Amino acid sequence: MEVADGVDSESKIQQRRMRRVGLLYDERMCKHSTPDGGQHPENPDRIKVIWNKLQAAAIPQRCVILGAKEAEDKHILSVHSKNHVNLIKNISSKQFDSRRNRVASKLNSIYFNEGSSEAAYLAVGSAIEVTERVAKGELDSAIAIIRPPGHHAEQDEAMGFCLYNNVAIAARFLLDEKPELGISKILIVDWDVHHGNGTQKMFWKDPRVLFFSVHRHEFGSFYPATEDGFYTMIGEGPGAGYNINVPWENVSAGFDAAAGDPLGGCCVTPYGYAVMLKKLMNFAHGKIVLALEGGYNLESVANSVLACVEVLLEDNPIRGSSEAYPFESTWRVIQAVRQKLSSFWPSLADELPEKLTNKKAPPAAYILTSSSDSEEEDYEAPNAISKHLEEVLQDVMEPLSKLKIDESIQDHAASNSNTWRSELSKVDVWYATFGSNLWLKRFLCYVEGGQVEGMKKPYLGSRDKTPPKEIMWKTFPHRLFFGREFTHTWGPGGVAFLNPKSNIQDKTYMCLYRITLDQFNDILVQENVASFATSSPLFDLAALNSVTREEPHSLQVHLELKRCWYGNVVYLGKESNIPILTMTCTQSDMEGFKSGELALCAPAKNYANSIVRGLVEGKQLSQEAAMAYIQEASTKPL
Repeated sequence: MEVADGVDSESKIQQRRMRRVGLLYDERMCKHSTPDGGQHPENPDRIKVIWNKLQAAAIPQRCVILGAKEAEDKHILSVHSKNHVNLIKNISSKQFDSRRNRVASKLNSIYFNEGSSEAAYLAVGSAIEVTERVAKGELDSAIAIIRPPGHHAEQDEAMGFCLYNNVAIAARFLLDEKPELGISKILIVDWDVHHGNGTQKMFWKDPRVLFFSVHRHEFGSFYPATEDGFYTMIGEGPGAGYNINVPWENVSAGFDAAAGDPLGGCCVTPYGYAVMLKKLMNFAHGKIVLALEGGYNLESVANSVLACVEVLLEDNPIRGSSEAYPFESTWRVIQAVRQKLSSFWPSLADELPEKLTNKKAPPAAYILTSSSDSEEEDYEAPNAISKHLEEVLQDVMEPLSKLKIDESIQDHAASNSNTWRSELSKVDVWYATFGSNLWLKRFLCYVEGGQVEGMKKPYLGSRDKTPPKEIMWKTFPHRLFFGREFTHTWGPGGVAFLNPKSNIQDKTYMCLYRITLDQFNDILVQENVASFATSSPLFDLAALNSVTREEPHSLQVHLELKRCWYGNVVYLGKESNIPILTMTCTQSDMEGFKSGELALCAPAKNYANSIVRGLVEGKQLSQEAAMAYIQEASTKPL
């Protein structure tokens, strides 16, 4: 707070030395709550306990207290559609009383009540207020204790507890509405345990914003349960290279990654947040705005915010420690992220020091789980913070300070992409399918794009959208079975896998599509991560020569697909002197299915129907025989 007139000169000198940290809290944002008063993770107590914790620590007396005001529609419309703004603006009005709950039920993890509109407008207005004050230099840094959160909210849809995308609106406000402040580049660091899908999409093609998200991903199974958070999602057009995802396979970071949080299932301590923020402070020369997103364990979120405010004030040393090491997968993910972006940011091409990467926790069990911001999880996670955390973060984050785009490198990367695609487009392969791709219309989604009945999401298709040159059917002596418990394309239920090893007693119907090796690469990626690796192929000519050099066998492909479901390419022989390839699980996963470590599960109805349609339309089996074929594959022990 400001120093009153009349205090002694020594106090004034001390005050001038103190950092000016803005603090914004408004209890009106507590009006947004469940309509029936029921329990919910995103509730008013989240910001109340934070404010009470800060008051108990006498934090407000050391800060500049800011007032909240509602945002204007014109600023919200910079990232959201008019229909969405109209919905959130009016959802709390009496005209929506009879249908408010019905509207919420059609959205993903959203509730509304009579106070939702006001809270949403205050949250956005607060984010704008603190951001503008820091940009003007009136404050060194600031924190906005706001709700509802925002980073899941997309242009035309509220989701994941988020109504408006508070941070995205504030960033766009500075860039588009306040050019006189000279802010031309903004770094958004999203350390919430869930991927900031909405923020990412709003700046997907915008090179003015570098979006950096570190999150629990679990290969796309953790909320928001899409492939948007995978490290291959790097932006597009002028924004390529300005989107950085660090998708932890086992654990992550965020206030809902704090120890004890019911949704995040991670163990980041207040010390961990303090160290991360201190690194960002050094990087940004102290110019930091913190806007609350997730965090659902009340004690953890309050302690974590307090630790971060003390870092902003810079009047207390960071205290704490942890005795845990990172998982092996942590280093693997970091290396993959750096490699993917090194063509845009040359400083990321340097190898991490071995003194860091050789310090690893025991490997975690590979378990894919489905999670949602609307679910509470009973999940006991390992520690996430290395006891050498400051050293780790310094070596991992230091290259950020060198980020300077090199257009010639971008051009070179694009040239490399065109070169390998041109080479692979001249080579034909038979892609042998055994699951839903037996149905031609379903398979064409991977080539031409789109979706068919029963699918929950569309696919982009291949770069080359030419249909298969030929289609034929054959049977192979491999075992068909169904594993896993959920897919984002079909929902609950298992999906088809093929035992990589052949057995003359087994028989699987397979539809062969003659396509180019270029198309096969795009299908391989979509089967696993639903995004495109444009700088290099996952399965190149060398891999093709290697897998076809011997008798039919399998070849686990590129590191990027090492832990994905269909990361194993199997060579099945030749037809008309053209190699026959399929993709399935690795042999180690096969052992997991046999031992029960990985679940065996009957297919979902829509998924099974797509296989039946393929077999029937392909004139291989009758409807009844096709259903019996699936039933046997689902129930026969491995």
